[in-house]
Amino acid sequence: MTIDIREVTIFRVRKDLVREFETSSHRKSYIEHVLIKATTVDGRVGWGEAASPTDPFYCYEYTDSCWHALRHYLAPTLLAGVYETPDDALSASHVTGHPFAHAASDMVMWDLFSQYQGLSLADALGGTQREVSAGVSLGIEETIDDLLEVVALHVRDGYRRVKLKISPTWAYEPAKAVRESFPDVAVQVDANGVFTASDIDNPLFTDLDSLGLLMIEQPFGADDLLSHAVLQKRLATPICLDESITSLAMLQVALALEAGRIINIKVSRLGGIGPARAVHDACFDAGVPVWCGGMHEFGVGRAANLAVASLPGFTYPSDLSGSSKYYETDIVEPTIVAHHGIVTVPRGRNGLGLGVLEDRVRADAMEIVNVNSTET
Repeated sequence: MTIDIREVTIFRVRKDLVREFETSSHRKSYIEHVLIKATTVDGRVGWGEAASPTDPFYCYEYTDSCWHALRHYLAPTLLAGVYETPDDALSASHVTGHPFAHAASDMVMWDLFSQYQGLSLADALGGTQREVSAGVSLGIEETIDDLLEVVALHVRDGYRRVKLKISPTWAYEPAKAVRESFPDVAVQVDANGVFTASDIDNPLFTDLDSLGLLMIEQPFGADDLLSHAVLQKRLATPICLDESITSLAMLQVALALEAGRIINIKVSRLGGIGPARAVHDACFDAGVPVWCGGMHEFGVGRAANLAVASLPGFTYPSDLSGSSKYYETDIVEPTIVAHHGIVTVPRGRNGLGLGVLEDRVRADAMEIVNVNSTET
């Protein structure tokens, strides 16, 4: 079996968020992601999503860079070869970095590869879990009362874990209020690397440690593993690494330094489904628990995340809430939903496990371009 792609269609898609979302760096009311559709010579169709930030705040990659990398480099790479496995196509790319763009092309290949195997993506990956425990990620609100109202809404929907975005001026008090108001809900906080090494003695961390949080996610910058290691030794609360884990090699450095006790695995940040599975396998072998982080994915990326999160090492609730938390409508059928904080892993058909509604993709697209094999 080989995968021979004859055409790639690239869509720049924008969808409004149901509720604005604020982190330590910015506030957003909509999401723009790049979707790609690959059609093989025998008529099979695979989909991928570059779930990058719209702007270069989370990392250097953003929607414009993903569009450029996919249009001019990665789509031609998919068209230029005939591949037996997704890893073959990923290895054929000569593009340095750009993991979000690579994740989209890798997702396409895994979708097609699974179809040729006659399996859902979850089964092709070796996923063992039929359902995934989901949590919700909540942004910074205007007031603590506003935050408690939002938490209450999601607790009523059955979610048993909430993640709170924090900043130097929005951390202990909101986290304390949520812990006191919802004692049966697991609470974690996420700084998105907003603190620096000069903050390592900040009493805020001791205060947060006293709350019995599930974890403190990425307090320092992505490249500051030493500060994470120093702080982790001082805290009973596990530190979770997110932005720092950009590759299997960086994971190995982090584990050697004991810079954190939990790993957030993001398919997009790691450059694809294959690299994400490799990080999972290394953590599983080392006895390090993992969970699946999200980037406000549309249904394509969300389905891929659920397939990855079906692997046995994912033991903490993942950022894989139902699509309706973010968007009025999604681009897949059936829509991904959460029942009492549990999401079923899509296995309804081969490949991603669900269907992509191309008419909705086109309706939400701001720009569309076709690349075919005669152009490479």
